[in-house]
Amino acid sequence: MSFASTVALGALAGLTIFLGLPVGRMRLLSTGARVGLAMFAVGILGFILVDVLSHATGLVEDALTRFHDHRGSFGHVFALGALLAAGFTAGSAGIAIIERRLRTQSLPRAPMTGGATASAISVAEQEHLLEQSNAAARSALRTGLVIASAIGLHNFAEGLAIGVSARAGEVSLATVLIIGFALHNATEGFGIVGPLGPVVPSWRWLAFAGLIGGGPTFLGSLVGYQVTSNPLELAFYALAGGAIFYVIIEITNGVRRYGHRELGLLLLAAGFTAGLLTDLVVAYGGG
Repeated sequence: MSFASTVALGALAGLTIFLGLPVGRMRLLSTGARVGLAMFAVGILGFILVDVLSHATGLVEDALTRFHDHRGSFGHVFALGALLAAGFTAGSAGIAIIERRLRTQSLPRAPMTGGATASAISVAEQEHLLEQSNAAARSALRTGLVIASAIGLHNFAEGLAIGVSARAGEVSLATVLIIGFALHNATEGFGIVGPLGPVVPSWRWLAFAGLIGGGPTFLGSLVGYQVTSNPLELAFYALAGGAIFYVIIEITNGVRRYGHRELGLLLLAAGFTAGLLTDLVVAYGGG
């Protein structure tokens, strides 16, 4: 497969993430529907987490097998294990620290009440409530971008697989990978907008989130066609795994207060199943 064909098909695989994003513009959703959509997103993210960590640990286990067979060094095994641990920590605890600082900086100030008239207090309280609402919306949109970034890291590693197989001349495998990743990425759009709750994002925000989440598939195919690097692949899998783990915890904590527990668990299972079914296309092709 030529470099130009690889680039074009890698872009197609990444851009299918935009198929699920317009759901975020739907305004007439009940609380139950929003909880269900959020938990469906958690199910998808849960499968991606399992998939990411299995790929990451597989790279470390391969190095350990080579060391056991006297074909590699223990230092290489240790370095990959440390990279996996550091990447997962940076993706989970690191993002949590950054997110907390951003939230602290964006907290609204309490309205002044001393020496004001009743009408002035009322206006101040209204402004305070509006600011609180805006802060909650900004927090939800920020969480959505964190999800998109985590998915983007995962998709970059998938793009590497496309580029490597295409460069090796495995056209049938590359084609199946592209189809499988395209189907899989289409479900990831729900993973980005599902946790937004009542917040309706702009089309510009959706376009930006889609580029963050889907664009790395295209970039990964470019890099994979030119460079083969297990440590690079492992680093992206580790960061993606940590970030997705953090996001799953944040979403489940956020929707718990709305109830609909049974519905949420059913939709979580449905999301996980959707991720599994689309990934089977890739597995069928040997990816």
